[in-house]
Amino acid sequence: MKKHTSLLLMALMAFGTAFAGNPDRAGSAGAGQLLINPWAASNGLAGSNMASVKGLESTFLNVAGLAFVERNEIAFANSMYLGGTGISLNSLGFATKVGDSGVLGLSVTSMSLGDIPITTEDLPEGGIGSFSPAFSNIGVTYSKEFSNSIYGGLTMRIVSESISNVRASGVCFDAGIRYVTGENDGLRFGIALRNVGAPMRYAGDGLTVTATPQGADEALTVFQRSEKYELPSLVNIGVAVDVVSNDNTVVTATGQFVSNSFTKDQFGGGLEANLGDRLVLRGGYLWEQGLIGGQDVTTAYTGPAGGIGLNLPAGEGATLKLDYSYRTTNPFNGTHTLGVKISL
Repeated sequence: MKKHTSLLLMALMAFGTAFAGNPDRAGSAGAGQLLINPWAASNGLAGSNMASVKGLESTFLNVAGLAFVERNEIAFANSMYLGGTGISLNSLGFATKVGDSGVLGLSVTSMSLGDIPITTEDLPEGGIGSFSPAFSNIGVTYSKEFSNSIYGGLTMRIVSESISNVRASGVCFDAGIRYVTGENDGLRFGIALRNVGAPMRYAGDGLTVTATPQGADEALTVFQRSEKYELPSLVNIGVAVDVVSNDNTVVTATGQFVSNSFTKDQFGGGLEANLGDRLVLRGGYLWEQGLIGGQDVTTAYTGPAGGIGLNLPAGEGATLKLDYSYRTTNPFNGTHTLGVKISL
């Protein structure tokens, strides 16, 4: 009991320390792709299930959840981000058991922004081709079961962003812990630190200027150095509890607090209902100051989210999971995410 109380006090202390959003710094960080959840099931809960998420989806919310992979897992997800913008995300992941209590995972997320016409001062209407921005990140995760109650993990993530003639790259880290207790492990706490790394900086031929200085005979090419930008680091604290648990139905209530370094703090909650062995229903809400009433809004998401999942047998002890989620936005037409997961 003393151990349980100590861990709870540590979580509360972390909560108090983290409660300090920075809305005045909104827009000053880069690598915003690191804040977009690419996975289907957790999007149906508005990302509020950081204390209960398991498998490859945990590589975004709380890497400690990867330790619950029993053998091997493969996952794929596609998101139509902010419907009508033409932006899409594709994610692929693989995880495998290592030793008795460890799990090693690899996840790749690629963000497509479509084709953008090339324009110049002389040709502002374009007509000379187009370019395609390429945003991606690759994460390598190791998670481990330290005891029957404590799980932890660490991710190293390589971040890359580029257009035709300018690019930036960097490395960041995620870390997470989960504590499981209660009857049938029905109560879970989680703490995660995400997107911690050195500043990034753009470089490339697009930052060069060729001009002839006054009085010079020949043109000179001058390289301009761009300003560094910080990564959107955050602290995430969550809880999950099984409010209904019997042979046919398990209903889990989830909640979380997100302390963002470069924007407002957020609170989220959700419900996930496992109906039998096949059907899963999800609903969630993510709130931040100013969201209700539409005053001083700094996010396109309006709060609500929902989703549905199907668990299907795939033979030889394997399972196939199909998930769909939708998150409302204003403006644009929401975010749709489809996911496929195979457990072998």
